[in-house]
Amino acid sequence: MLILIAEDDELILRTIEHKLLKEGYQIILTRNGKDAIEKIKELNVDLVVTDIMMPFASGIEILAAIRSFQKELPVIVLSSLGQEEVVADAFDLGAADFMVKPFSPNELVLRIKRLTNK
Repeated sequence: MLILIAEDDELILRTIEHKLLKEGYQIILTRNGKDAIEKIKELNVDLVVTDIMMPFASGIEILAAIRSFQKELPVIVLSSLGQEEVVADAFDLGAADFMVKPFSPNELVLRIKRLTNK
């Protein structure tokens, strides 16, 4: 299973990377929204985890781009904002789940397993 992580905070990125590799997932790391969108178009990604506040394209823009060419790809949105409007926007665009930072890497893995049935 290939998971794309879009996160510009290096510590959070490395924490997610470590946890998901330990769980046996293959991962692609991206540090900006533009890169994330390009990789998702190029590769056969099974799930996306994206931060909201990203350089060059926000998590909401990433989600909108994904929905323009892949309707069913599960996307978990991360945000330290915790604003109801952002959550509503993410779900309106088809986010499968939403987690507020800080979050438990173990909980992220559980949510990934729930969405992928693995």
